[in-house]
Amino acid sequence: MFKHILAPVDGSETSMAAVDKAAELAKAFGAAVTAVYVIDPYPFTGVGGEFAYGQDQYLNAARAEARTAMEGATKRLQAAGVQAETRVIESHTAWRGIIDAVEACGADLVVMGSHGRRGLERLVLGSVTQSVLSHSKVSTLVVRVPGAA
Repeated sequence: MFKHILAPVDGSETSMAAVDKAAELAKAFGAAVTAVYVIDPYPFTGVGGEFAYGQDQYLNAARAEARTAMEGATKRLQAAGVQAETRVIESHTAWRGIIDAVEACGADLVVMGSHGRRGLERLVLGSVTQSVLSHSKVSTLVVRVPGAA
């Protein structure tokens, strides 16, 4: 039914639960899996020499966090017997990076976690999952972890 599954990862317990679900589905359907981590390449506004150092420091930290998350996802997928490709991509919004990755790798299913934020917290922090659901042209499975936020 599905041939290529995209699993967005942010390193959280919820995203790792989605990776586990993606692995289950990949085994059931014989599908390929691509795990992606989205980095905002330029989240700051400002000018000057100190700003440039802050940007470089930010990107190094973001790339290190992405590597750690991708290593975790890769270990889980391998433990489930699923070989997967991993990609760290840059986009100014996580949801746009995920949608672009769907198109770039030809995924026909997105399996992603939702932190389940509600009310003011959702309004302030936004919802990557909701934005992906609103903009995706492929099926999206949302994985929830009871009690995770």
